[in-house]
Amino acid sequence: MPDLLTRMLATKGTLLADGATGTNLFNMGLMSGDAPELWNETHPEKITALYKGAVDAGSDIFLTNSFGANASRLKLHDAGHRAFELSKIAAEIGREVADKAGRTVIVAGSVGPTGDIMEPVGTLSHADAVEMFHETAAGLKAGGADIGWLETISAAEEYRAAAEGFALAGLPWVGTMSFDTAGRTMMGVTSKDMVAMVSSIPNTPAAFGANCGTGASDLLRTVQGFAATGTEIPIVAKGNAGIPKYHDGHIHYDGTPELMADYAVMARDCGASIIGGCCGTQPMHLEKMREALDTRPRQPAPTLDAIVSALGAFSSDSDGTDGNGPPARRKRGRARVA
Repeated sequence: MPDLLTRMLATKGTLLADGATGTNLFNMGLMSGDAPELWNETHPEKITALYKGAVDAGSDIFLTNSFGANASRLKLHDAGHRAFELSKIAAEIGREVADKAGRTVIVAGSVGPTGDIMEPVGTLSHADAVEMFHETAAGLKAGGADIGWLETISAAEEYRAAAEGFALAGLPWVGTMSFDTAGRTMMGVTSKDMVAMVSSIPNTPAAFGANCGTGASDLLRTVQGFAATGTEIPIVAKGNAGIPKYHDGHIHYDGTPELMADYAVMARDCGASIIGGCCGTQPMHLEKMREALDTRPRQPAPTLDAIVSALGAFSSDSDGTDGNGPPARRKRGRARVA
């Protein structure tokens, strides 16, 4: 039987995902440097509120608070041995929220990068990476997640290792990468490269796409790059709520709910069928995105000029697929919690 995400896409056509995790948890009192995943145990009521905020705003999918719940990242907080447990708790809280929603809502188990460099440049072996992803995925499945959701990945090697981990856990999955360096990931992967990689993975994801990165304009240009390949795998667009700006000791995103509503319908028209927000996106943004997707008719794909006019300028002239921009390279990736 097809997974729940695939079934819902067949019925609804376009699904609204959730917004930020870190932004909303910081608003609840999480401090910089803290491990959000530990809040699954110490502040379950706040994690419930995080999930419920997305559901009440109209999201069809929300991600669990487990982005950094792998042995490597949790080791930084003396909790490397708790990856399975904390992932399971994150999904259990999500399952309870979804089951009380009064409609079908997908619990997507968030899985972020390990934060380590893989061999031969780094010390993390493929086998160890697979086991880390397997442990997290198994915890999410045990807690009741409907699907795994890999996000903010920069390296193709890590994406493939995660695919194997989800396969070992028997958990269907979605996988997104972050394109934040002139249309490429920090490891040099372009939108076309990603489509080719995704199509070659034995454990093909139920959907793939882009999250985080720079602004919403850049993300939509990447989505257009995906769609231009003619891929039939559903595309995910999960862009930041505008551009981050430092103010009064805090980082704020300047994207208004109205801008994110425009972004949502443009993402749909660019070819995405699963649309949400990333850093800076709060329930007030999701409400406007839901309304726009429900009320604005589908249009032809917008031109690049139209995207810039509505959402702001691109951060680079190249989207990476024209041979311009930085070459593929190996570099330490960064982990995002927002």
